[in-house]
Amino acid sequence: MHQRRPHGTDGSDFSYRMVVDSRYTKVAEGKAKLKKLITAQVVFQIIGAICTFLLPPKQELFVKVAVISVISSFISLMIGEIGRSRSKATLLRLYTVGSSVATFLSVVCLATNNTLMKVIEDPSSWTSKKFELIEAACLLFSVLLQVVAVTTTLSLVKNMSPPKRAS
Repeated sequence: MHQRRPHGTDGSDFSYRMVVDSRYTKVAEGKAKLKKLITAQVVFQIIGAICTFLLPPKQELFVKVAVISVISSFISLMIGEIGRSRSKATLLRLYTVGSSVATFLSVVCLATNNTLMKVIEDPSSWTSKKFELIEAACLLFSVLLQVVAVTTTLSLVKNMSPPKRAS
């Protein structure tokens, strides 16, 4: 069977043809992966926000911290999505910092709640603390997602920046 090749060539010019740099394919793969991660983060943030407003922390200070965490998380996720879709490294770095701070604030709020310690001390009380345990599990997955999102974002930003030329 006769293979097709560009008209007017004998096929020996293959070494002169354009080759797509591997970093462009890495950027495309990274952006696709980051889109899935941001979508998953949005889902877990919605669940976490519902839990935060249904079961606010006991202390007044941590109620404010929880609300700030929810708001900053949603803002950073919007920034991350804009940065991903427009390939803006600055916005992706801002997303990484903002979402990490929001996740840290959520962990602080949960740690001050002491619900997990009460359930560990008295396992029979887990039925009355179902929502608190769901909130803790959601936050655990959010932290794991955050770690993966940060590594993916940093890799994406590294591949988006132009290669350094040797002088």
